[in-house]
Amino acid sequence: MTMQSGIFFTEHDVDVRSRVAVIGTTVATNLFGTVNPVGKKIRVGNAPYTVIGLIASKGQSSVGQDQDDVVLIPLTTAQERLMGITYVRSINVQVADADKMDEVQANIEKLLRQRHRIRAGADDDFNVRNLTSLMETMNETTTMITLLLGAIAGISLIVGGIGIMNIMMVSVTERTREIGIRKAIGATYNSIMMQFLIESTMISILGGIIGIFIGIGLAQAISKFGNFTTVISVESIIASFGFSLFVGVFFGMLPARKAAKLDPIDALRYE
Repeated sequence: MTMQSGIFFTEHDVDVRSRVAVIGTTVATNLFGTVNPVGKKIRVGNAPYTVIGLIASKGQSSVGQDQDDVVLIPLTTAQERLMGITYVRSINVQVADADKMDEVQANIEKLLRQRHRIRAGADDDFNVRNLTSLMETMNETTTMITLLLGAIAGISLIVGGIGIMNIMMVSVTERTREIGIRKAIGATYNSIMMQFLIESTMISILGGIIGIFIGIGLAQAISKFGNFTTVISVESIIASFGFSLFVGVFFGMLPARKAAKLDPIDALRYE
C-alpha cells in the first residue's frame, strides 16, 4: 500500500495493541470531506481510534469492490480488543509466479498441518483456497464479452461497407455519361478504377476519423462520469483506421470495376 499522508502501523503499535487506524480515501471523504483525516478521531464500535494514515486511492478491484472503503487497525488490536480471539482468521498470500500457484498451495497446506499438529490421515482444520478458478471464470467472461463486441463491430463494418458500396453504385449510375466522356478521350481501365476507389476510400477514412474522435470522447466521458477507468491505446486507433481503409477499398471495388468496364458508346448514350 502507498500512503497518501501520515504513516502506517509500527511494530510498537502491534505490540501494545494501539487504538490507531489507517483509512482509505472513501472513508476519509465520507467522514471528513476534504479535511486531512490524519490526527482525527473515529469510533470503531464504541472505542475511539486515532487516524494515523491515509492510503492512496486504489479504485475498484477486478470484482467491482471499492478498495478505498477500508479501515485498517493493528492485528493484535483487532484480535483482543474487538473480536476477543488469539488466532488469525485468514491470511492472504500473493504468489510471485502464477505457474507456481499449486506448488505454493501444497506447501502452505503442509506447513499448516505441521503447525496444527494434525496427524497423517486426519482431516484438516483449515481451508486453503486459490483464485485460479475465479481468474479462469473471469478470463472466460472477458473473452466472451470481447467476442460479442467484436461481432457487433464486425456487423457494423459490414453494414457500413454496404452503405459505401450503395453510395458508390449510385454515383457510378449518375455519372455514367461523365465516365463515357473520360473513356472516349483516352481514360484507361485503371484510371477509372483508381478514381472510384479513391472516392470510396476517402468516404471510409473520413467516417473512420469521425468514429475515432467519437470513441475517444465517449471513453473519456465514461472515465469521468461513470467511475470506470478507460484506456485508449495508439494500437487500437491505428487498427480502427486500418479497418476503415480496408472497408473503403474492399466495398469500393465492385462499383469501381462496374465503372471501369462501361462501354464508352453505351455510356455516352445513357440518359
